[in-house]
Amino acid sequence: MAAKRDYYEILEVPKTATAEEIKKAYRKKAIQYHPDKNPGDATAEEKFKEAAEAYEVLSDQNKRARYDQFGHAGVGGTASGGGFGGGMSMEDIFSQFGDIFGGHFGGFGGFGGFSRSSRRTNRGSDLRVKVKLNLKEILHGVEKKIKVKKYVACTSCNGNGSENGTSVSTCSTCNGSGVVTRVQNTILGQMQTTTTCPTCNGEGRSITRRCTHCNGDGIVLDEEVISIKIPAGVEEGMQLSMSGKGNAARRGGVNGDLLILVEEEEHPDLIRDHNDVIYNLFISFPTAALGGTVEVPTIEGVAKVKIEPGTQPGKVLRLRNKGLPTVNGYGTGDELVNVNVYIPENLSDAEKKRVAELDKSPNFIPSKSAKKSVFNKFRKMFD
Repeated sequence: MAAKRDYYEILEVPKTATAEEIKKAYRKKAIQYHPDKNPGDATAEEKFKEAAEAYEVLSDQNKRARYDQFGHAGVGGTASGGGFGGGMSMEDIFSQFGDIFGGHFGGFGGFGGFSRSSRRTNRGSDLRVKVKLNLKEILHGVEKKIKVKKYVACTSCNGNGSENGTSVSTCSTCNGSGVVTRVQNTILGQMQTTTTCPTCNGEGRSITRRCTHCNGDGIVLDEEVISIKIPAGVEEGMQLSMSGKGNAARRGGVNGDLLILVEEEEHPDLIRDHNDVIYNLFISFPTAALGGTVEVPTIEGVAKVKIEPGTQPGKVLRLRNKGLPTVNGYGTGDELVNVNVYIPENLSDAEKKRVAELDKSPNFIPSKSAKKSVFNKFRKMFD
C-alpha cells in the first residue's frame, strides 16, 4: 500500500497556516477536483477525497496537534488503514464540510450531481478506549482485538427507526429538505429566513410507526470485537483514531470515531527515554578494574557487553539500534548502559584486610587528571 501523503502538502499550505488559510486551500482543491467537474476521472475523485481527509484533520485543533506530533499514526492513518476520505462516501463528505461554501450550498459552483441538501445529518458520538502495551509490542507494532460496548444500527429497522424499516415518509412540512423558508414583508422590503424544520428536526422525513426494538432511535446497545493495528514506536499518552468505529448515529448518518489511548507497561529492567532505553548495570570492583564480559537485558532478550579494564563508574556504553523506532519509521533509538560499580557494605575481617592492603598501592590513588575528569563530568550536570 502506498505511503500516505503529507496533509499540508495535499492542501499546499505551510505548517504555520491559520485555520482560515486551511479552509480556503481546501475550498480551492475541492472545486478543482469536484467529480461533477471531472466526470469519470477516478484520479480527480481520489484527490477530492484526499483533500477532504486532509481538511478533516487540519481543521480540527486537537487532531492537527496529534498529526503534527505523531504524523498519520496519531490520527488513524495507520490504525484505521484508510483514514477519513477513503472510508466515507461523497454524501458524507458534503454533509460534513459543505457548509464552508455557505448555508445554501448546492454543489460547487453550480455543479449538481453531488449537491448537498440542507437536511441535518446525524453523527454518532466518539468512543475512547485504553490499550496497554509492553516494550516488545511497541518495538514491532501489534494488532490487538478488543471488545467494545457501543451503539450499533438496529437490525430490525436497518437503522432508520421505523417498524420493519419501511414506515418512513417524506416530511410534509419541509418536503424532505430539512428546512423551512419564510418570506416576511418589512419596511426594507421582503426578507427571507431559513430555519430547521420543527416537524422533523431537520431530518427531512417522518416515521409513521416506530420500531419496537429500538423505540424509533435506530440504534441499540451491543458489543463488537474490533481489531486495532498499533504502529511501532508509539508512546505513553499517544492517541490513535479509527474513523467510523465509534457509536452509530440515531436513524442513520455518520458513525463516530474510536479513539485509542496508549498506555505503556513498566519494564522490569529498562527505562524508556523517547526512542532510547536505559539500563543501569552494576558490576563488581574487580570487573571494573580487570575488565570482562557481562550480559545485559534488551527489549528482545539479552546482549553481551565488553567491560574494558579500568572502567569508571558513570561510564555509558551504547548499544546501537537496540532501542525503539520512531512512530513514523525514521530511525531507531539505542540502548544506553549506565555502568555502576557496586561497593559492598558488609565485609569480613579477611576482606577488610585485603582491601586495606590494596589501598596502600599507588595505583589505587586517583591521579590529578582522573580527579579533573570526574570534576568536569560533575560540573556538566549543572550546566
